[in-house]
Amino acid sequence: MKTRRIAFLGLLIALAFVLSYVEFLLPLSIGIPGAKIGLANLVVMVALYTIGNKNAFLLSLVRVILVGLTFGNLAMMIYSMAGAMLSFLVMIIAKRTKLFSITGVSVLGGVFHNVGQILVAMFVLDTASLIYYLPFLIVIGTISGIVIGIISGMITARVGRLFDIK
Repeated sequence: MKTRRIAFLGLLIALAFVLSYVEFLLPLSIGIPGAKIGLANLVVMVALYTIGNKNAFLLSLVRVILVGLTFGNLAMMIYSMAGAMLSFLVMIIAKRTKLFSITGVSVLGGVFHNVGQILVAMFVLDTASLIYYLPFLIVIGTISGIVIGIISGMITARVGRLFDIK
């Protein structure tokens, strides 16, 4: 069982990396720096609900580092890491409370990913004016969180049955 879990984690890391690359290639520009769909978060959500918190955290951490080293720079990696870690922490808390569905957890993850990035950007750039981006990023995080949550719920139900992972 442990071997299956490790192999599945490896596949999820590869999938998250590929989805990050696909998102990197998409010419999506809405005028707000850093705004993305968050396709790789789909994989993190599936991991969170199938192979557990520790493995999902490892997946998220490895994905941010791989994507940052491959497609970005140190600044991008710092912003992405801040968003990913805050998002993950909030998702873990929300999941443990059992007050939120998988879609609700995903929405919180999407919103807090953006909050984490804005907070770090405000600190690094030493300007509070970036807070004005937050309402737009909350809307984007909510919309993408709903879509990612619905899809990850469908995938999680099927993966859990196929592999009997948890």
